[in-house]
Formats: sequence, C-alpha cells, structure tokens
Amino acid sequence: MTTTTASTGQTRQTAPGVESLDALLDQACRTLALPTIRDRYAEIADSSLRQQASYKTFLLELLEAEVENRDERRRTRLIREAKFRRSKRIEDFDFSANPNITPEVINTLTEPGWVAAGQPLCLIGDSGTGKTHLLIGIGTAIAEAGLKVRYTTTASLVNELSEAADEKQLTKVYGRYDRVDLLCFDEFGYLELDKAGAKLLFQLFTDREERRAIALATNAPFSEWPKTFTDQRLCRAIVDRMTFNANIIETGSASYRVHSTQTRLRDRA
Repeated sequence: MTTTTASTGQTRQTAPGVESLDALLDQACRTLALPTIRDRYAEIADSSLRQQASYKTFLLELLEAEVENRDERRRTRLIREAKFRRSKRIEDFDFSANPNITPEVINTLTEPGWVAAGQPLCLIGDSGTGKTHLLIGIGTAIAEAGLKVRYTTTASLVNELSEAADEKQLTKVYGRYDRVDLLCFDEFGYLELDKAGAKLLFQLFTDREERRAIALATNAPFSEWPKTFTDQRLCRAIVDRMTFNANIIETGSASYRVHSTQTRLRDRA
C-alpha cells in the first residue's frame, strides 16, 4: 500500500491493514484454487501462534490441510461418477452371515492391484447372498483409492450400447468406457440377450481384456451362461475372458434376506 505525505509530496510504502490482508489472502487463494487454505488459514495461524510454531511448520500445516481436503474431494467425486445405485461399504458387510465369504479375500480386493493388472472379478451366487453389496463395496474402495469406476446393470449397458449403435455413436461410447479402470456389472445373466446385444457386450469385454478390469455379479454359474448368450461360440469366448487370471468368489445359495425375514417372524411368534 502507498501513501502520500502532504508536506513533502513524497510517497512511501505502508503496511496494509488487517482487513486488507484478509482480502488479499482471500483473493490469492481463490486465484490459486486453494479453498481449504482460504477457509482455514486464520484458524491454523492462531493455533501456530499459541504453539509458537515456526513459519515452516505453519506453512506445512496449511499445505497438508489443502492436500487432505483435495484428496477427499477427489474421492467423493470418483464415487459420485461411479453411479452406484446405492451406498454400500465393505466395512458394513456382515461376514458372519455368509461363511462362504472370507474377509481376508475381500479385503485384498479392496486394494487396487488387481484392477491395475486388468484382472476380472466374478461374484457368483443366488439372490440375497451379498453379491451386490460386495460389488458396490469393492467398487467404492477402488474409487477411494483414486481409480475411475463405473457401475451399471448388464441390461442398462446393453441398452446403452444398442442405442449408441443405432445413432452411430458406438465408438464414442466404447471410448468413454475404456477410460474407466474398473467396470462393475450387476445382474449379469438375469436376462437373455439377443444376438446383436450379445455381440456389443462381447466387443466391450474384448476391448478391456487384460488392460481394464471388469467385475460382475451373477446368479448364474458359468455352465448356465449359454442361456444369456445364445451363440455358443460367443458364450465360450466371454467365459474364457472372464475366467483367465480371474478372482472368482462363490457366495452360495443361502439368502441373507430370507434368513433375516425368518428370524424376525420367529422373534414375533
């Protein structure tokens, strides 16, 4: 800030007031896109003064707060972009309700190594055995690790691909999915696919083979996949791609939902 002395007509530098400093700091943080520092610098400055911290310590605490908040915002954004149908976390999964599923194996899958290696994941079991919870929970953990995840049902994806083919936008849609590190299919094998839909899905599988990971939840064992893919050669090719270097988890047949309902009815009796 500059001021002019009336007696001499000379200008000299003077320190800006507290309000001016706050305004300048606020503007600098906005320009540099540092919202956490903008919101917390006064709080951290007061704490540093009380603790008689050095300038470097004060600066480091400011930067660490910004980095932590930025990481949190990125995790939140990646989870939102995954478009999970509901919120599910592995920490909330009741492993005691299904002895077929071991926490050690599932916790390994919450780490991104298998996704980076392009390995498939198949969750196979009857309805109510925890497949969707595991699929979304694992996908959420992978997104929180900083990778791009996309969740969809098989029917929704095939419909999207079919519409894109009709509108001559198929290359664009395939390209968008190719940028996803982990593609999560739910309700795989619930519906019989026509030949055109099966070929579109097969192309997506082929494009991602050993490069981008696929995770799917299905109530159909591999022997029943021909009911979904009526072209036998196409079906064998898809099974081959989903089993090579794959993580395969069988969740069994005992429905957690049915068990819970029966337990509630007994308790009321």
